[in-house]
Amino acid sequence: MMDKDTLVIIPARGGSKGLPGKNIKLLNGKPLILYTLEAARKIFSNEQICVSTDDEEIKKCVENSGLLVPFLRPDSLATDGAGTYEVLLHALDYYESQGIVFKKVVLLQPTSPFRDETHILGACSLFTMDIDMVVSVKETKSNPYYLLFEEDDNGFLHQSKNAKFTRRQDCPTVWEYNGAIYVINVDSLRQYNISSFQKKIKYEMDGIHSLDIDNALDWAICETIIREKYV
Repeated sequence: MMDKDTLVIIPARGGSKGLPGKNIKLLNGKPLILYTLEAARKIFSNEQICVSTDDEEIKKCVENSGLLVPFLRPDSLATDGAGTYEVLLHALDYYESQGIVFKKVVLLQPTSPFRDETHILGACSLFTMDIDMVVSVKETKSNPYYLLFEEDDNGFLHQSKNAKFTRRQDCPTVWEYNGAIYVINVDSLRQYNISSFQKKIKYEMDGIHSLDIDNALDWAICETIIREKYV
Protein backbone atom coordinates (compact mmCIF):
# COMPACT_ATOMS: atom_id res chain seq x y z
CA MET A 1 0.00 0.00 0.00
CA MET A 2 1.05 3.60 -0.68
CA ASP A 3 2.05 5.79 2.27
CA LYS A 4 -0.78 7.02 4.45
CA ASP A 5 -0.23 10.73 3.81
CA THR A 6 -1.79 10.42 0.34
CA LEU A 7 -5.44 11.06 -0.52
CA VAL A 8 -6.80 9.82 -3.83
CA ILE A 9 -9.64 11.96 -5.17
CA ILE A 10 -11.84 10.70 -8.00
CA PRO A 11 -14.15 13.56 -9.06
CA ALA A 12 -17.38 12.30 -10.61
CA ARG A 13 -20.04 14.90 -11.27
CA GLY A 14 -23.48 13.65 -12.26
CA GLY A 15 -24.05 16.07 -15.12
CA SER A 16 -22.34 15.58 -18.49
CA LYS A 17 -23.42 17.38 -21.65
CA GLY A 18 -21.04 15.56 -24.01
CA LEU A 19 -22.12 12.08 -22.91
CA PRO A 20 -24.95 12.02 -20.35
CA GLY A 21 -24.39 9.69 -17.40
CA LYS A 22 -20.94 8.71 -18.66
CA ASN A 23 -19.34 8.12 -15.26
CA ILE A 24 -21.55 5.08 -14.62
CA LYS A 25 -22.28 4.17 -18.24
CA LEU A 26 -21.29 0.57 -18.96
CA LEU A 27 -18.04 0.19 -20.89
CA ASN A 28 -17.59 -3.47 -21.81
CA GLY A 29 -20.17 -4.32 -19.16
CA LYS A 30 -18.57 -2.30 -16.33
CA PRO A 31 -19.43 1.21 -15.09
CA LEU A 32 -16.78 3.62 -16.36
CA ILE A 33 -15.85 4.90 -12.90
CA LEU A 34 -14.96 1.40 -11.73
CA TYR A 35 -11.96 1.22 -14.10
CA THR A 36 -10.37 4.07 -12.16
CA LEU A 37 -11.58 2.91 -8.78
CA GLU A 38 -10.24 -0.62 -9.25
CA ALA A 39 -6.84 0.71 -10.33
CA ALA A 40 -6.66 2.95 -7.26
CA ARG A 41 -7.65 0.14 -4.88
CA LYS A 42 -4.73 -1.98 -6.08
CA ILE A 43 -2.40 0.59 -4.52
CA PHE A 44 -4.30 2.51 -1.85
CA SER A 45 -6.52 1.51 1.06
CA ASN A 46 -10.22 2.32 0.92
CA GLU A 47 -9.68 4.95 3.62
CA GLN A 48 -7.35 6.85 1.27
CA ILE A 49 -9.79 6.96 -1.66
CA CYS A 50 -12.48 9.61 -1.95
CA VAL A 51 -15.04 9.67 -4.74
CA SER A 52 -16.32 13.25 -4.78
CA THR A 53 -19.75 13.35 -6.38
CA ASP A 54 -23.02 15.22 -6.24
CA ASP A 55 -25.01 12.34 -7.70
CA GLU A 56 -26.92 9.66 -5.76
CA GLU A 57 -26.65 7.13 -8.60
CA ILE A 58 -22.87 7.48 -8.77
CA LYS A 59 -22.72 7.18 -4.97
CA LYS A 60 -24.80 4.00 -5.12
CA CYS A 61 -22.64 2.51 -7.89
CA VAL A 62 -19.43 3.19 -5.95
CA GLU A 63 -20.78 1.91 -2.65
CA ASN A 64 -22.04 -1.28 -4.35
CA SER A 65 -18.37 -1.91 -5.19
CA GLY A 66 -17.49 -1.77 -1.50
CA LEU A 67 -16.18 1.79 -1.13
CA LEU A 68 -17.93 4.27 1.14
CA VAL A 69 -18.67 7.70 -0.36
CA PRO A 70 -18.21 9.98 2.67
CA PHE A 71 -20.20 12.98 1.43
CA LEU A 72 -22.15 14.44 -1.46
CA ARG A 73 -20.79 17.65 -2.96
CA PRO A 74 -22.81 20.81 -2.29
CA ASP A 75 -24.79 22.27 -5.20
CA SER A 76 -22.22 25.02 -5.62
CA LEU A 77 -19.67 22.36 -6.69
CA ALA A 78 -22.06 20.49 -8.97
CA THR A 79 -22.39 23.01 -11.79
CA ASP A 80 -20.65 23.24 -15.17
CA GLY A 81 -18.65 26.15 -13.81
CA ALA A 82 -17.34 24.33 -10.73
CA GLY A 83 -13.58 23.90 -10.97
CA THR A 84 -11.40 20.95 -10.03
CA TYR A 85 -9.42 23.20 -7.68
CA GLU A 86 -12.47 23.90 -5.55
CA VAL A 87 -13.49 20.24 -5.58
CA LEU A 88 -10.06 19.18 -4.29
CA LEU A 89 -10.07 21.78 -1.51
CA HIS A 90 -13.59 20.76 -0.49
CA ALA A 91 -12.50 17.13 -0.07
CA LEU A 92 -9.34 18.06 1.84
CA ASP A 93 -11.33 20.36 4.12
CA TYR A 94 -13.77 17.53 4.84
CA TYR A 95 -10.98 15.19 5.97
CA GLU A 96 -9.25 17.91 7.98
CA SER A 97 -12.55 18.50 9.79
CA GLN A 98 -12.32 14.81 10.75
CA GLY A 99 -8.78 15.32 12.04
CA ILE A 100 -7.10 13.68 9.02
CA VAL A 101 -4.38 15.68 7.25
CA PHE A 102 -2.85 14.62 3.94
CA LYS A 103 0.41 15.85 2.39
CA LYS A 104 -0.36 14.97 -1.22
CA VAL A 105 -3.36 14.36 -3.44
CA VAL A 106 -3.54 11.91 -6.33
CA LEU A 107 -6.24 13.19 -8.66
CA LEU A 108 -7.64 10.47 -10.95
CA GLN A 109 -10.38 11.48 -13.36
CA PRO A 110 -12.83 8.63 -14.08
CA THR A 111 -12.81 9.35 -17.82
CA SER A 112 -9.41 7.66 -18.33
CA PRO A 113 -10.29 3.94 -18.31
CA PHE A 114 -6.96 2.65 -19.65
CA ARG A 115 -4.77 4.36 -17.05
CA ASP A 116 -3.93 1.56 -14.61
CA GLU A 117 -2.09 1.00 -11.35
CA THR A 118 1.32 0.81 -13.05
CA HIS A 119 0.85 4.33 -14.41
CA ILE A 120 -0.30 5.64 -11.03
CA LEU A 121 2.70 4.08 -9.29
CA GLY A 122 5.02 5.47 -11.96
CA ALA A 123 3.75 9.00 -11.49
CA CYS A 124 3.83 8.75 -7.70
CA SER A 125 7.44 7.52 -7.80
CA LEU A 126 8.48 10.82 -9.40
CA PHE A 127 6.89 13.01 -6.74
CA THR A 128 8.89 14.76 -4.04
CA MET A 129 7.74 17.35 -1.53
CA ASP A 130 9.90 20.08 -3.09
CA ILE A 131 7.78 20.24 -6.27
CA ASP A 132 4.20 21.29 -6.88
CA MET A 133 2.97 18.48 -9.08
CA VAL A 134 3.67 15.44 -11.22
CA VAL A 135 1.28 15.39 -14.18
CA SER A 136 0.68 12.70 -16.79
CA VAL A 137 1.26 13.74 -20.39
CA LYS A 138 1.41 12.42 -23.91
CA GLU A 139 3.43 13.76 -26.82
CA THR A 140 1.15 16.08 -28.76
CA LYS A 141 0.60 15.60 -32.48
CA SER A 142 -0.42 19.25 -32.84
CA ASN A 143 3.05 20.74 -32.57
CA PRO A 144 2.90 24.56 -32.33
CA TYR A 145 6.26 24.85 -34.13
CA TYR A 146 4.84 23.13 -37.20
CA LEU A 147 1.09 22.42 -37.25
CA LEU A 148 -0.63 25.08 -35.13
CA PHE A 149 -1.53 28.53 -36.45
CA GLU A 150 -3.20 31.63 -35.05
CA GLU A 151 -5.25 34.23 -36.87
CA ASP A 152 -4.20 37.89 -36.80
CA ASP A 153 -6.49 40.94 -36.91
CA ASN A 154 -6.57 40.76 -40.71
CA GLY A 155 -7.63 37.13 -40.78
CA PHE A 156 -4.24 35.77 -41.88
CA LEU A 157 -2.74 32.68 -40.30
CA HIS A 158 0.67 32.69 -38.60
CA GLN A 159 2.50 29.87 -36.85
CA SER A 160 1.81 29.74 -33.11
CA LYS A 161 5.54 29.36 -32.43
CA ASN A 162 7.78 31.28 -34.82
CA ALA A 163 10.24 28.75 -36.24
CA LYS A 164 11.99 27.69 -39.44
CA PHE A 165 11.64 23.92 -39.22
CA THR A 166 11.01 22.16 -42.53
CA ARG A 167 10.35 18.74 -41.01
CA ARG A 168 8.05 17.98 -38.11
CA GLN A 169 10.54 15.51 -36.61
CA ASP A 170 13.08 18.32 -36.22
CA CYS A 171 10.75 20.35 -33.97
CA PRO A 172 11.13 20.33 -30.18
CA THR A 173 8.98 17.74 -28.42
CA VAL A 174 5.82 19.29 -27.00
CA TRP A 175 3.79 17.63 -24.25
CA GLU A 176 0.03 17.66 -23.72
CA TYR A 177 -1.74 16.98 -20.41
CA ASN A 178 -3.76 13.80 -20.90
CA GLY A 179 -5.95 14.26 -17.80
CA ALA A 180 -5.19 10.82 -16.36
CA ILE A 181 -3.00 11.47 -13.28
CA TYR A 182 -2.09 14.47 -11.13
CA VAL A 183 0.06 14.00 -8.03
CA ILE A 184 -0.24 17.27 -6.13
CA ASN A 185 1.55 18.81 -3.17
CA VAL A 186 -1.19 19.86 -0.74
CA ASP A 187 0.85 22.81 0.57
CA SER A 188 1.16 24.10 -3.01
CA LEU A 189 -2.56 23.54 -3.59
CA ARG A 190 -3.40 25.57 -0.50
CA GLN A 191 -1.31 28.47 -1.84
CA TYR A 192 -2.02 28.44 -5.58
CA ASN A 193 -4.49 27.21 -8.14
CA ILE A 194 -3.17 24.27 -10.16
CA SER A 195 -2.85 26.46 -13.24
CA SER A 196 -0.35 28.65 -11.36
CA PHE A 197 2.02 25.85 -10.37
CA GLN A 198 5.61 26.47 -11.46
CA LYS A 199 7.39 23.31 -10.30
CA LYS A 200 5.77 20.62 -12.47
CA ILE A 201 7.34 17.48 -13.88
CA LYS A 202 5.91 15.06 -16.41
CA TYR A 203 4.98 11.40 -16.32
CA GLU A 204 4.84 10.25 -19.93
CA MET A 205 2.12 7.90 -21.20
CA ASP A 206 1.40 6.49 -24.64
CA GLY A 207 -1.57 7.45 -26.78
CA ILE A 208 -3.87 4.51 -26.05
CA HIS A 209 -3.45 4.59 -22.28
CA SER A 210 -3.93 8.38 -22.40
CA LEU A 211 -7.39 8.19 -23.95
CA ASP A 212 -9.90 10.42 -22.21
CA ILE A 213 -13.64 10.01 -22.78
CA ASP A 214 -15.44 13.27 -23.45
CA ASN A 215 -18.06 12.38 -26.06
CA ALA A 216 -19.73 9.54 -27.97
CA LEU A 217 -16.86 9.25 -30.46
CA ASP A 218 -14.34 8.81 -27.63
CA TRP A 219 -16.60 6.15 -26.16
CA ALA A 220 -16.80 4.27 -29.46
CA ILE A 221 -13.00 4.38 -29.80
CA CYS A 222 -12.59 2.91 -26.30
CA GLU A 223 -15.08 0.14 -27.08
CA THR A 224 -13.11 -0.70 -30.22
CA ILE A 225 -9.83 -0.77 -28.31
CA ILE A 226 -11.29 -3.21 -25.80
CA ARG A 227 -12.97 -5.36 -28.48
CA GLU A 228 -9.79 -5.60 -30.54
CA LYS A 229 -7.68 -6.21 -27.40
CA TYR A 230 -5.29 -3.31 -27.96
CA VAL A 231 -4.95 -3.04 -24.17
